[in-house]
Amino acid sequence: MMPHTLKALVLLVLLAACGGGSTPNAGPAVAVVADQRVAKGVFGAMPLPSSQAPSPIGGYSRGCQAGAVQLPETGPTWQAMRLSRNRNWAQPTTVDFLADLSRYAATLPGWQGLYIGDMSQPRGGPMTSGHASHQTGLDADIWMNPPQRLNLSAQERENLSAIDMQRGGGAYVNARWTPAHEALLRHAAEDPRVARIFVFAGAKVEMCRNATGDRSWLRKIRPWWGHSEHFHVRLNCPPGSSACAAQDPIPPGDGCAEAQAWVDNILNPPPPDPDAPAAEPRRDLTLADLPSQCMGVLASR
Repeated sequence: MMPHTLKALVLLVLLAACGGGSTPNAGPAVAVVADQRVAKGVFGAMPLPSSQAPSPIGGYSRGCQAGAVQLPETGPTWQAMRLSRNRNWAQPTTVDFLADLSRYAATLPGWQGLYIGDMSQPRGGPMTSGHASHQTGLDADIWMNPPQRLNLSAQERENLSAIDMQRGGGAYVNARWTPAHEALLRHAAEDPRVARIFVFAGAKVEMCRNATGDRSWLRKIRPWWGHSEHFHVRLNCPPGSSACAAQDPIPPGDGCAEAQAWVDNILNPPPPDPDAPAAEPRRDLTLADLPSQCMGVLASR
């Protein structure tokens, strides 16, 4: 019987026709039927990384990761949260970046470091819940909480909630927002390893209002839904990562006008059309939707 981990592709042998102009001695034709298993169930069941060289494979929302490393649950200036999810895995460049950013955070008033949320699963791939991206080991969520202590127990990390920084449906920051939050996001955006940072629109508008001097870093800060309790850092493909699909280029300019338009037009939209057809639900990715190298990641011991 074929081992389960090698059921990446099912091969069906179709006998070649004997006549009718067929090529003599051509041999049987082989048709490949792609693996239609739902990818999140397969990748979500993997408790450990693959024993391969580190490599992000595919795109941030359609890929996997080989040779992941684990962010230690507790470091000198960070703690990984929600350990039960087993999502504190990433590419080495991501772990190094988070350690560096947490050291900077510890220099800010009232911060001892960082609380770090979801990164990726041990072999990346689609997650069982919560994210469309985070599949290649190059994404990480960083909580907005200024950590007061870095000795939380495992249970405390399950129970503690990230703090919400928005008001007005995300159009504005609330009273919890501080200059330290802006300094932290600016420091992250100025790191050349970073491709994008996603945060709620009101935070981007606030940073645009307060930024002085060089404003080029603001280009990397992009408004997006669901990022009022954490900000999402996405790294560039590391040098030499030939299987990694790069993030689209950043649009020109600092993005401040676009963020204000988001607040004006998207957070305050006209009433919905009652006659508009319902949107079709997004289908789950299958293993066949992912790069072929991801089957090797699953098969690796």
